[in-house]
Amino acid sequence: MTLAAREGRLEARKPDEAVVPPARPGMSTAAWVALAAVYFVWGSTYLAIRYAIESIPPLSSAALRFTLAGLILAAFLAVRRGPAALRVTGRQLLSAALLGLLLLLGGNGFVVLSEQYIPIGMAALLVASVPLWIVVWRLVARDRPNRWTLLGVLIGFVGLVVLMRPGSGAAHNYFLGVALVVAASVSWAFGSVATKTWLTPPKDPFVASAYQMVFGGLGCALAAVLHGEHFHASAITGTSAWATLYLVAAGSLVAFSSYVWLLNNAPISLVSTYAYVNPVVAVALGAIFLGESITLAVVAGGLVVVLGVAVVIATERR
Repeated sequence: MTLAAREGRLEARKPDEAVVPPARPGMSTAAWVALAAVYFVWGSTYLAIRYAIESIPPLSSAALRFTLAGLILAAFLAVRRGPAALRVTGRQLLSAALLGLLLLLGGNGFVVLSEQYIPIGMAALLVASVPLWIVVWRLVARDRPNRWTLLGVLIGFVGLVVLMRPGSGAAHNYFLGVALVVAASVSWAFGSVATKTWLTPPKDPFVASAYQMVFGGLGCALAAVLHGEHFHASAITGTSAWATLYLVAAGSLVAFSSYVWLLNNAPISLVSTYAYVNPVVAVALGAIFLGESITLAVVAGGLVVVLGVAVVIATERR
């Protein structure tokens, strides 16, 4: 064997080249921007919802918001990419319809209803249970989270318990408001997990968002009729009108589209951490604009919740 041949065999057996795994990319800049929109814009929507239902019935408000946002997004896509961009299969259309009902009628519509009975900060804090329900649904789907994710969710739940200690702000129909938010959290969590497991929505996240918002808005409109709501455009105040426009533009077109995009481009346990950050934003805005009280329990519980977020993000960021 020649010297060159022996050197070639030695070169081929270099362990450094054989065992080094390929680099794993982290979260993209677009994913972090989308997550920030979901964190902070959605946190502000609790206040906007309270202003919107000042003169618009709650489910009618949700129907107006999502139907308008969905039609605007669909029209933009049709103009920008051509009508063919909105073409989907029957199965994708059915999945989008079901997700619209789960996420927007069940997940958001019930929250809008609850804000008639409980403070916006409390509603947002209750929504922090979403990651817990997502873990339950992931277990049902046989997608077992690792122990660090479970630990992060558990820490967040401890913070939630501190925030929700007995006697922290009962009001008329308080328990009805709490039940509505819990039902909303279960529905939203199921829709989030179903997106990755059982359903097949349109592959393009913006097309999926448009269809989901239209179907969710129509579902809210039907629920408003069944709920006995009477909507009169002449009764809408300027405050409610501006709040509704903010919900359409920022809450739906920006934040909801970002959320749908994240469900397909980031770990679901990381996406679900928005439910821990939103309450901090909502509690602060409720205190500033509505005079809702911030107690020691709110501060302590909020810090524990943020710690839970940090654990989950550190675990799920790749």
